[in-house]
Amino acid sequence: MRYLVRVAIPHEPFNTYVREGTIGRLMGRILEETKPEAIYFTEENGQRGAVIVHNIDKVSQVPSLVEPWFLTFNADCRMQIAMTPDDLKQAGLEDLGKRWRSVK
Repeated sequence: MRYLVRVAIPHEPFNTYVREGTIGRLMGRILEETKPEAIYFTEENGQRGAVIVHNIDKVSQVPSLVEPWFLTFNADCRMQIAMTPDDLKQAGLEDLGKRWRSVK
């Protein structure tokens, strides 16, 4: 299943890592270990941020994907399941609509 992680990274300690020249190594280690399907760096509420896509088999994998962000950067992480168009096709919405249309 696809799993989205939205990361908001506070200015510190990130700024310190940039000034020390260690940010590339730290980021590289996180990305190498978590192996995201895709990652997009962006702004999150005025802070550095990222939107990360992971393809996971079980929810027990989630801590290994978010703890590096928590522990390295004191980041805030929001997590959610995401569906592809094919996933949505397989959801059986038509059957659900028939089953629940008369419920009021």
